[in-house]
Amino acid sequence: MSLDAAASADVIAPRRTIVRAAGALGLGNVASRVLGLVRETVIASQFGAGTLFGAFVVASQVPTTIYDLLIGGLLAAALVPVFSEYATRDDENRALWRLAGLVLSVVTLLLVLFTALVILFAPQVTFLYLSEAPPELQAQTTTLVRLVAPSILFFGLSGVLTGLLYALKRFTFAAFASSFFNLGLIIGALGISRLFEGDARIIGLALGLVLGSVLQLALLLPDLRGVPFRFHVGSFWRDPGIRRIVALYLPVALSFVVSNIGVIMDRNLASSTAASADTLSWMRYATTLIQLPIGLVAVAISLAVLPNLSRLSALDEQAGYRRVLQRGLRLVLVLIVPATIGLLVLGQPIVSLLFERGAYTPYDTYWTTWALRLYLLGLPFAAIDQVLIIAFYSRQDTWTPALVGIATVVIFLVVALLLVGPFQMLGLVFANSVQHFAHALIMVILLQRHMGGLTGGGLRAAAPRILLAAAGMGLVVWLVASATSGLQPGFIGRVLAVLLPGAAGLASYALFTTLLRLEEAREVAHMLLRR
Repeated sequence: MSLDAAASADVIAPRRTIVRAAGALGLGNVASRVLGLVRETVIASQFGAGTLFGAFVVASQVPTTIYDLLIGGLLAAALVPVFSEYATRDDENRALWRLAGLVLSVVTLLLVLFTALVILFAPQVTFLYLSEAPPELQAQTTTLVRLVAPSILFFGLSGVLTGLLYALKRFTFAAFASSFFNLGLIIGALGISRLFEGDARIIGLALGLVLGSVLQLALLLPDLRGVPFRFHVGSFWRDPGIRRIVALYLPVALSFVVSNIGVIMDRNLASSTAASADTLSWMRYATTLIQLPIGLVAVAISLAVLPNLSRLSALDEQAGYRRVLQRGLRLVLVLIVPATIGLLVLGQPIVSLLFERGAYTPYDTYWTTWALRLYLLGLPFAAIDQVLIIAFYSRQDTWTPALVGIATVVIFLVVALLLVGPFQMLGLVFANSVQHFAHALIMVILLQRHMGGLTGGGLRAAAPRILLAAAGMGLVVWLVASATSGLQPGFIGRVLAVLLPGAAGLASYALFTTLLRLEEAREVAHMLLRR
């Protein structure tokens, strides 16, 4: 068998391969998201939704923004496709190890530089996000920005190593790494913060963020044993792999710059509302619940299909490419649509169960629930968008998603500026959902026009059945939730108000997908039972 034929046979694997890979990532995400919910529950009880936590929300955005700019886009758009291509060149991966060592060396130097700049210019960074905020909030945020700055280095190194592991199809350690980040924040909120008094307790949470970034990096190292890394940067620009990565990354970087202008505007508009610190906190807690299905479903599946799509594209296997792409989209839809409807129906009892204790009041639950409802309008589009973006990245086309991202940031800003005055926080959240809808719609149109990626494959036949099954599930959840609304108040009552409708919804969705013969739902169920 020729090398190309062998590679093709390896790549065009049975469709269960994607489910298994997505399952490994999904289970890691389950652990991460469960710990993430525990993290937010602990933080809510300790710090509530006031100025103190609002300062941390903004400060934690700084390392996230720099990671997204330098590494986040680089990971899916350039590192995994290029590393995957190098992984097919020889059995011993000598070229891959050399390129990975070079990338790691250059990225380390850049991250150290950015960390130093953030520490030095922390007041200016804070003003960029909170120009309209009270001086007290700006001062607290500046202190926290300096404390969390070292996490920039650890997050960035974790991102590069994750890209290498995905290219090698080693998913498990990378999938569970973010769980250790959440663990660090929990330690910070419950343990380190007790070393301080009064408002200074928030310092413990910032130090917990740094601890979490270190733990996340440490978990990746066992899966890299035997990899011959070597620190070297000499003449790195002449390396063809580096030049290819940079060429793929530049449009993504441009898109992230524009996107983060949108984020900065969002934070400034939020800080100008009547309850600025509370608004930032409510949006943070609602976003946590939105990120749960995105992480468990969309991110897991898109990262699972990326290496296969990249290799199929390199081999010009168009039929196999479309099969894998459609497979990923169907898997996302069969999971994200019922998740959206379930969160819409059970949003208030879920928010109350997870967050309403200690410093977090029923008033906070009310506004967090409203933010969640409006975020849910964009959730299905944000989820399928993950796979659509990956489809372009796998073909080493990073300009198309970048330009679409820039256009939709403009759409977000227009809608946000029109709505923030009359509707305050809710106007900002709705603008975010409009942005996700516009981005997904444009990407679908471009994908169909350029690749024919949505032609055939059963997606159009499956979508109505998925919507019908999810709608039936939503009705069952609503009926059970209404019947159990009179449960006794207290923790047990709140648990049952979520658990009973949730269990009924899961059982009914399994029944409806079986009756409608949705094959993807059955395969996901079998995979979960096996694991």
